[in-house]
Amino acid sequence: MAAEAPIKLVVLGDSLSAGYGLPADQAFPAKLAKALAAEGIAVNVINAGVSGDTASDGLSRLDWSVADGTEAAIVEFGANDALRGIDPALTKSALDKILSKLGDRHIPVLLAGMQAPRNMGPDYVKAFDAIYPALASTHPVVFYPFFLDGVATDSKLNQADGLHPNAAGVDAIVARILPRVEELIARARKARGS
Repeated sequence: MAAEAPIKLVVLGDSLSAGYGLPADQAFPAKLAKALAAEGIAVNVINAGVSGDTASDGLSRLDWSVADGTEAAIVEFGANDALRGIDPALTKSALDKILSKLGDRHIPVLLAGMQAPRNMGPDYVKAFDAIYPALASTHPVVFYPFFLDGVATDSKLNQADGLHPNAAGVDAIVARILPRVEELIARARKARGS
């Protein structure tokens, strides 16, 4: 039996997925592809991360960033929204539309959550952090609650700006998120077979 064709996975996000400050082969999509290959999972991972993008920016470029033939997507937005103090309702609305549009295209999604910086004040933090669990409860996504889990605020895993993971930080993110990505790939393979 011939090996299955690789699943086409698009990572739609901001600088955290684009690999800001890192060589292309050290960015999250490249390291994720390597980790999946090591597990014997054939995936073609496309980096559709754009530094500086908010959730609304991601929505506006969704149709051309997630090309026809895409079989799975990781959606990773929110860090820039929070840093700029954008109304959480606006961020949630943009993410909701992204998830709906991908759902309409029958593309399984892994939603990567984000948390607001704690210096934004308790009201903002509460409203912002609630976006992702709420969306995960209304859309059939694979949910990863916090993209920077175990990496945020650890100076050894971040670049000098304290915001963007370094190569070791990306390794940590990939290791933690990998089981959820494998779940996403399984959904994509099932959808391919149906």
